[in-house]
Amino acid sequence: MQNSNIHAKRHPSKPASLTMFLGRVGDRNPLGMLGSKHLGEALALRIGLTPNTLGTPAPPLSAKWDIELEAARPGLTALSSSLAQTFERGEIPVTTLGRCAASLGTLPVVSRYRPDAVVVWFDAHADSNLPSTSESGYLGGLVLTGAAGLWHTGLPGGLKLHNVVLVGARDIDAGEQLLIDSKQLMLVKAGSDLAQRLAEAIGDRPVYVHIDCDVLEPGTVPTEYLVPGGLTVADLQQAATVLAKNELVGLEISEFQACWSTNGMVASPEPLIDALQPLLSKFLADE
Repeated sequence: MQNSNIHAKRHPSKPASLTMFLGRVGDRNPLGMLGSKHLGEALALRIGLTPNTLGTPAPPLSAKWDIELEAARPGLTALSSSLAQTFERGEIPVTTLGRCAASLGTLPVVSRYRPDAVVVWFDAHADSNLPSTSESGYLGGLVLTGAAGLWHTGLPGGLKLHNVVLVGARDIDAGEQLLIDSKQLMLVKAGSDLAQRLAEAIGDRPVYVHIDCDVLEPGTVPTEYLVPGGLTVADLQQAATVLAKNELVGLEISEFQACWSTNGMVASPEPLIDALQPLLSKFLADE
């Protein structure tokens, strides 16, 4: 894996735009908002881009989905507008998000500008509950169905669930499992031959890649949720190598917490960035 302390002098080979979204979106602690900034700044150094900052950190509400969504909607609207402008400029968006619920603002835009793309959703969870069936009422568990317009978010919809490939999901609720069993959602489970199974799932389609850091085995990077049975860093790098063979429509990373809750130490995002280097290299070329 690439030594994160040694970076060749590079320049973008494809136009890209880096955005750090720092707003509150269903947060139950402030570490995701801080983590988005921490990760975004590290990515900026790695790929040589000046990040655009959207959203203002705010104290977590720890409330149910409707209260959280109402508070987050202005920031999500700004995020949607910014992403649309990125596509209009013909650039590839790279976005850091504190929480995966912020994808309510990104996925409908991706679907509008690139309906041909498959959304590759790395996450320990399926994030496809409905408000009427969710036991927790957590906004982050309603993202894919909300972006698909299956419940009213007050934001655009348009995502087609059959264009979504879940990767590494293992904490799946009953209603979400029904979507998978009925083939409305595709799931590539963690485990052996993941890269090969992912390649078969995406074919030669363009990809928009979402990485929720809790897809990784607990302890790899700091995350709010700890779900055993996740991907290793090597698994993620192999998956990124597969994805890099296709056209990359965009990349977003969420749920990286700024520090380890066990000891309060600041966390390094470099192992995560190293694993994603096959994708990031699409923006780079040796000078």
